[in-house]
Amino acid sequence: MSRKALGKGIGALIPEKEGQKETQEKQDKIIYVQTGQIKPSPYQPREDFDLQSLEELTQSIKEKGLIQPLIVRRKGDYYELIAGERRLRAANLLNIKEIPVIIKDVDDRDSLEISLIENVQRQALNPIEEARAYQYLIDKFMVTQEKISQVLGKARTTITNTLRLLKLPQEIQQEIRKGRISFAHGKVLLEIEDPNQQRRLAQEIILKNLSVKELENLVRRYKPVRKQPDIKLKDRDPHLMLLEDKLQQCLGTKVRINKKKKHGHIRIEFYSSQDLERIIQIILEKKDNESGNPDPYQT
Repeated sequence: MSRKALGKGIGALIPEKEGQKETQEKQDKIIYVQTGQIKPSPYQPREDFDLQSLEELTQSIKEKGLIQPLIVRRKGDYYELIAGERRLRAANLLNIKEIPVIIKDVDDRDSLEISLIENVQRQALNPIEEARAYQYLIDKFMVTQEKISQVLGKARTTITNTLRLLKLPQEIQQEIRKGRISFAHGKVLLEIEDPNQQRRLAQEIILKNLSVKELENLVRRYKPVRKQPDIKLKDRDPHLMLLEDKLQQCLGTKVRINKKKKHGHIRIEFYSSQDLERIIQIILEKKDNESGNPDPYQT
């Protein structure tokens, strides 16, 4: 059965069942139900609720009323929420007794998909929640990244980059959920393969309030040295390569040793004035420690 796209909506992911269209037209009527009869859904993808945003919504509903109905489905003697949890929470805070709802006759899969897409389209999810939502659609229902891209009207690369955030250590994912590390910061951290380096840089982002550009400059120091295309690995002296590696570990930046017979040069890269001062400080400290005379005037 072909799937019918509804202008980048949930219908592009969920096929209409036989006879569903006529039945759905009858169901999609707004009715009022007791607030106490509605229970949250166990499939709600959203885990974090911003208190300030919830307070603003509560104030808006207090002044103008609940304009948009919630989406629910029948579950025995109560209704299970599909979409609109923030509105339900605000209504409970205001002690509203009855609220408008639209009842959908859907199964667990459709309920979950509607909730996922509704949250993503409203930008109600943080990047990690959004990534988990995409991953669940892919793993559970075999929805492709291309299809998610089409439905949400987002670039395919955006979907891919969001999913890649799940490769970061859990501690960093938690900081992204809290908003202390941005989506853009997370993308830059993924350029480093070492999880421990990722964790250290994540702490610097938080402690020093690093911009994305500043983080990119730091990341360059940890990325592997690109081999020159005109120099083959087999032509390079293994001893020099070992020395380069030791210097890179010591200085925390890219180092290149070029030797010609009895002379040559060492190239040490830096990416800012502060970076240059850091490297010089390391070299001077090493020199002083080896000489045992940190202050020449004391000799």
